Amino acid sequence: MSVSPTTTDEPARRATGATVPVLAFAGIVVAVMQTLLVPVIKDLPRLLDTSSSNATWVLTSTLLSGAVATPIMGRLGDLFGKRRMLILSLSVMVAGALVSAFTDALLPMIVGRTLQGFAMGAIPLGIGLMRDMLPRERLGSAMALMSSSIGVGGGLALPAAALVAQHTDWHALFYGAAGLGVLAIALTLLVVPESPLRAKGSFDLPGALGLSAGLVLFLLPITKGSDWGWSSPTTLGLFAAAVVILLLWGLMELRVAAPLVDLRTTARREVLLTNLASIMVGVSFYVISLVLPQLLQLPSETGYGLGQSMVVAGLCVAPLGLTMMFTAPVYARLSARYGPRTTLIIGLLIIAVGYGGGLGLMNAAWQTVVTSVLIGAGIGLAYSSLPALIIGAVPASETGAANGLNTLMRSIGTSVSSAVIGMVLANTANDVGGVAVPTMHGFRVSFLIATAAVAVGLALAFFLPRRRPESTTQLRASSEEDANLARAEQALAGFRGRVLTTDGVPVARAKVTLIDRHGRQAGATLSAGDGSYALAVPAEGPYVLAARAAGHGPLAHSATHTGHRPVDLDLSLPGETVTA
Repeated sequence: MSVSPTTTDEPARRATGATVPVLAFAGIVVAVMQTLLVPVIKDLPRLLDTSSSNATWVLTSTLLSGAVATPIMGRLGDLFGKRRMLILSLSVMVAGALVSAFTDALLPMIVGRTLQGFAMGAIPLGIGLMRDMLPRERLGSAMALMSSSIGVGGGLALPAAALVAQHTDWHALFYGAAGLGVLAIALTLLVVPESPLRAKGSFDLPGALGLSAGLVLFLLPITKGSDWGWSSPTTLGLFAAAVVILLLWGLMELRVAAPLVDLRTTARREVLLTNLASIMVGVSFYVISLVLPQLLQLPSETGYGLGQSMVVAGLCVAPLGLTMMFTAPVYARLSARYGPRTTLIIGLLIIAVGYGGGLGLMNAAWQTVVTSVLIGAGIGLAYSSLPALIIGAVPASETGAANGLNTLMRSIGTSVSSAVIGMVLANTANDVGGVAVPTMHGFRVSFLIATAAVAVGLALAFFLPRRRPESTTQLRASSEEDANLARAEQALAGFRGRVLTTDGVPVARAKVTLIDRHGRQAGATLSAGDGSYALAVPAEGPYVLAARAAGHGPLAHSATHTGHRPVDLDLSLPGETVTA
């Protein structure tokens, strides 16, 4: 079954100046939902009348549902409409927030938080909408803002949630999240147009179930390993089951005509290395979010704690998100000049400087602000680069699913970070009257772990293919056809030539489609005014070039690409008029 991109019959509304802010606001709302309970984490056992180990399920459930929903919602958006799935994600989040707002019991709270986790799909869906609609001069900064919105919302939510939790009933947090979700839905309905691009094919339900099972079995022991014991039969058994299921899932996806995740595309060097680097960025982002609030709130009597209130601690960490937001336009300029690969490397270097300097900047509240600003700037640049690298390497019809997988990689990074740093802080803590108090040694080891993750990310980024900035015009083209033409014209390998009549007259705006041996569309473009066209090929092998234009009969021409040089191929359309 074909999975080629197509368009709906109805014309698409054009994006307005409010489209990007509204999509970014939706991303911020999702981040707020994730960070909502951070100020009251230590009080959850008392608030829910349960044990500490059971209370952690309130956070774990959100993580697991978000990890499962992200690639699935991305694929559903490619098939049925990204705006439609964005509204669905936000609606499920609102329902979950209301469930949590009306309960003090553990089980309904876990159900509500699980529903809230489904909103994580909003990030790749928003990026996909931007790619489909925005003109080239706006796309770079818009994607940067959307990608960094998860950090922006998290940074801004910390002081706001702390203020609410400190001065009113904690259920107000969920009422606020539901209200923000309703506002995001209303603005999306009013302002954001639906993308006309669709991927043909059906939804891969077995693939979705397999991926969901594998992710849950993998992430569950990561998040609960410190409670169960890393060498316990439960932990090791779940890891082993995850490996078996994910391997079987991968073999099944390679045989499905319309897979949930195209593993062949995911295995491309650029996509694979970008996803691995995303894990490292996710690790580095979460470390500072875990360490600085604890350092700021520890009593000064410890000799290293800074003795700040919950609200002040949130304000000191807030620059992490604010700086990420302000780096979006900076990223657009850097990426336009040097390309997203270079911007990713610059971002990772800034993160490394932030963590390295932070090792000696833990003695006053203002020093933590400096650390937050530096690391926020680096993470903002790194996060902004990731979707541009992914989009530059996948077909338009796979944008949602590919960015969903990339967002999932970041979530895996934060999950690993949470588990590892939680274990480090627990193992280095001092027991004071039965209470585990984190130590400065534990904080510094955590920063060193983050620095090591950044070093791995840098190594991966340096192995990404080096491209000239102008070769990424796919990200900045004003339409899908222009994007395909611009990418193909600068490709090292592909088909090129002219579309002509049988009399040798050039045919302008003829649709030329590249079909691979599996019957899938591998590219499409419109011929220029002189009939010229150019199409890149994803790999060597046999292809069919199909051409059609108004007033002419269709043409299908078989051709094989065997090397890294362009193949010159003119396409002659039959001259007879096609009647309706």
